[in-house]
Amino acid sequence: MTTLPASAEGRLAAQQEQPRTQQFLTLTLGAELFALPIENIREIIEFGGLTEIPLMPAFLRGVINLRGAVVPVIDLSVRFGRERTAIGKRTCIVILEVPQAEGLQLLGIIVDAVNEVLAVEGHQLESRPAFGARIRADFIAGILKQNEQFVIVLDIRQTLSVDELTELVGMAAQVS
Repeated sequence: MTTLPASAEGRLAAQQEQPRTQQFLTLTLGAELFALPIENIREIIEFGGLTEIPLMPAFLRGVINLRGAVVPVIDLSVRFGRERTAIGKRTCIVILEVPQAEGLQLLGIIVDAVNEVLAVEGHQLESRPAFGARIRADFIAGILKQNEQFVIVLDIRQTLSVDELTELVGMAAQVS
């Protein structure tokens, strides 16, 4: 066991107690702001079309070729039970690395616009609300307040759960 001087022990304890700064990418869906942890984002690309796959549920808009890799693209608005995202000038696809048991899965999400990267101290991130959001509570990792507006921080593992998406695709195939 290493013995540290009392002042070093105090510094270590103070460093561990300080909230960690996290970075989030803010994006727009309709009139609402959402945020994603920056560590899950691989890149942001301009919407340039995609290949639609027949008999897939509405939230799976298609696939894109990303430097030789086939990447499924999910319409985040439809995933939340809303209308299909209308393609506009600022519409883009955010390519995410979604952690799965087998490793990282590349998925794209269509959003109306990306806005900015926020640096957030740990104490600024509020826990998810028990009610009041128009999306499932398990999709929410927390809430940020930015310029008198709330930003919903999404839980990537829940929102884009490959297991749940596969199950939904299977149910859609059975209905067809």
